[in-house]
Amino acid sequence: MDITIKPIVTEKATKLIEKRGHYTFSVSPEANKYQIKMLVEKLYDVKVVKVNTCLQRGKNKARWTKSGLQRGTTNAYKKAFVTLADGQSIDFYSNI
Repeated sequence: MDITIKPIVTEKATKLIEKRGHYTFSVSPEANKYQIKMLVEKLYDVKVVKVNTCLQRGKNKARWTKSGLQRGTTNAYKKAFVTLADGQSIDFYSNI
């Protein structure tokens, strides 16, 4: 099973990092907390203390086109909130 993980870098996610030290990731829906923990520790070389997950439902979207109103939804995904050990951090902008 191939698990995908990518960081979520938004204003709200950045505030969570500053206030509580929670790093936010978008992960594969079939991934469990243990797999997420092992993957983050391996990719970023940090010690993970806790992982919380939630399922995000797809948002409803609509747009007007020449043929009329087109409706649909965005894809659902799983969100993981990762707490690191004291004194550790992840720099998402080091690759840029």
